[in-house]
Amino acid sequence: MEQGNDKLELVYGVEDKPSPMESAYAGLQHLLAIIVGIITPTLIIGGVLGLGERIPYLISMSLIVSGVATFIQAKRIGPVGSGLLSVQGTSFAFLGAILTAGFIVKGQGGGPDEILATIFGICFVGAFIEMVISRFLHVLKEIITPVVTGTVVMLIGLSLVKVGITDMAGGKWLLDNKPEFFGTAGNLGLGILVLLVVLILNRSKNPMIRMGSIVGGILIGYLVALAMGKVNFGHMSGVEIISIPIPFNYGFAFSWTAFIGVAFIYIITAIESTGDLTATSMLSGEPVEGDKYMDRIKGGVLGDGINSAIAAIFNTFPNTTFSQNNGVIQMTGVASRFVGMYLAAFLVILGLFPVIGGFFRSLPNPVLGGATIVMFGTVAAAGVNIIASMGRLGRREILIIAVSLGIGLGLAFVPEVLSQTPKAIQQIFGSAITSGGLAALILNLVLPRSQS
Repeated sequence: MEQGNDKLELVYGVEDKPSPMESAYAGLQHLLAIIVGIITPTLIIGGVLGLGERIPYLISMSLIVSGVATFIQAKRIGPVGSGLLSVQGTSFAFLGAILTAGFIVKGQGGGPDEILATIFGICFVGAFIEMVISRFLHVLKEIITPVVTGTVVMLIGLSLVKVGITDMAGGKWLLDNKPEFFGTAGNLGLGILVLLVVLILNRSKNPMIRMGSIVGGILIGYLVALAMGKVNFGHMSGVEIISIPIPFNYGFAFSWTAFIGVAFIYIITAIESTGDLTATSMLSGEPVEGDKYMDRIKGGVLGDGINSAIAAIFNTFPNTTFSQNNGVIQMTGVASRFVGMYLAAFLVILGLFPVIGGFFRSLPNPVLGGATIVMFGTVAAAGVNIIASMGRLGRREILIIAVSLGIGLGLAFVPEVLSQTPKAIQQIFGSAITSGGLAALILNLVLPRSQS
């Protein structure tokens, strides 16, 4: 089924080449829509796992790798990449599994370098799962259905809300070390202010303001925090002038226990990326069925896996396609893949300068929490949207969702349920995403479809 450019009101199609000025302007709009999303997972992981002064470097690597990954997707090198304006960035989906892996290493006495070595090691190996899956997408779509993918995406968002609300109240370090300052009116007020600004800007009729709502909320929150004396400029001092990507800068380690959760998310990400790429193809006036379409999707998911391996090599977390950029394509009417190359250059240039990472690290926790609570809620809502795409749900689908959410969130709320089981079981199934996701997958395989 071909989507005509006229029907979609495209100004530039996939193979069109806008002028350098037009390409740069369109690329900046995409940058505005994604930069906070790329950086935030690293800020959260770094803050929760206590990675300290390594955070600016990790942020720099996340921007550089996102640029390289976006270039690969847009350029399409051989069979790798979608050949669409498909933007890549650090994935929120892996947060829970990565934090679990970090706590496993921490519990064994490992320091920040050991934590990062293990995280990047398991993420590198796991990336090959997505590469292999990309070759069998037509088969897996019958097994990992929207009810499974949607439920897992809901669990990802809902399980991360705890991180967002903790930051709004002051952050995990404050909770653990100075609980008397946790949840003060100043902290909560700052977080709520950011949340309200994001909501107000997001309801604007101006597309540019709407796209920059998260950035705008953080900027206003930062200025208010500055006036309140809550900004720590110590994070800006001593930062290197330029960041040099060094392969496996923190070493390489592997843990089977930590690997299970990450491996499962790679499977889900492959299917989720299929949906994102399909939407990009449709909005770009390209086929959404047939051989050309499937070739693009397989190339895009293969690129997803390869880009995640590159991310692990160069000290950042798994990459995936960003769905919010489909909204930018729709609003601007620019689907040219050459815009992606300009965006890639912007990301690499920003990543080369660690002062950007230092700035984001100086953000007070309540400011970050006010923004991330919206972002995590949006992830959960995206899961609902995936499930809703199935139309009317039968008893079978409702049962799968109900049991999976019950198990996943139940174990997240009361992890002591597994206290009498072997430690390896606690570490693997203590994650809401892993336990609930596996429940959804197993139930989808064993429950008879005739009972819908």
